[in-house]
Amino acid sequence: MLKPVIQEEKTGCGIASVANILGKTYPEMKAVANAMGIYAEDKSLWSDTQYVREMLSNAGVETSSDEIPFESWGGLPDLALLSIKHHQEGGKNFWHWVVFKRLDGQEFVLDSASYLASNIRTDFDEMQPKWFIEVTNV
Repeated sequence: MLKPVIQEEKTGCGIASVANILGKTYPEMKAVANAMGIYAEDKSLWSDTQYVREMLSNAGVETSSDEIPFESWGGLPDLALLSIKHHQEGGKNFWHWVVFKRLDGQEFVLDSASYLASNIRTDFDEMQPKWFIEVTNV
């Protein structure tokens, strides 16, 4: 049974998304991130892609070199980091990280937000991703 990781800090979606990909708990991934100098309190964790890429790379996981514009759910790879809830603060782009997975033909999103009734989402019309990062070699 799939058990999504829930972020334990308001700004911990990047750490939780990487934990969801790597099969770690939030505290385990937070300890790894902190040891790498990555902290949830750092607002750039949700306005810059380098941190999630570094955490994945540290675990031997590869990511696409660029952010790929989202066109359709069917056009996504079997595993991807998605950016949703895009907004701007002070001229800077921010978003919420989620994980898209396709397992045995089933598509779903692991969303670490603590306020959701279910963290396994299939309400695709509600999410409106802007772009994604393909994740391979997990």
